[in-house]
Amino acid sequence: MADMDQALKTQIENLQKRSGKSLDELYSVLSASGLEKHGQLRDLLKTDLGMGHGDANTVVALFRQRGQESPAETDVLDGIYTGPKAALRPIHEALMTAIEGFGDFEVAPKKAYVSLRRRKQFAMVGPATKTQVEVGINMKGVEGTERLKEQKPGGMCQFKVRLSDVSEVDDDLTGWLRTAFESAG
Repeated sequence: MADMDQALKTQIENLQKRSGKSLDELYSVLSASGLEKHGQLRDLLKTDLGMGHGDANTVVALFRQRGQESPAETDVLDGIYTGPKAALRPIHEALMTAIEGFGDFEVAPKKAYVSLRRRKQFAMVGPATKTQVEVGINMKGVEGTERLKEQKPGGMCQFKVRLSDVSEVDDDLTGWLRTAFESAG
């Protein structure tokens, strides 16, 4: 949606003004740090530059998406997150950054989403609408909640969560994804 594109653009403009640094300068700070994990990079920006959590998270997600995916994955993601869905790409990147911290897994690009697999699929990530990313999660022994929507048996995933903002990649969601990751191993 054009509003989301504009919202991200406005956020970037504002965080550059507040920090006194351009995005390229912020990327240089991150590169020079030698840190690799999303949380470490985010905390560096918060501590050293006094950035708020949301701004730091956005900068790190944008930084990490630059050339981090394989060429095939990049092509698929460029196709999935295009036009009105382009503003959803930072949410996807934040999810992938969180999941990468769990360990090794395979990314199997599909036409409209990516499947995340170990011995079996543990999650699916892709845009559900022009304003929301949908995360399908496969895990057993967990009760659904208002946010963690239980799906009918026999579907591709047992649960789904929809995200409208990078800030929704939180401890609850990463906990559910870790449970699914570990059970798929």
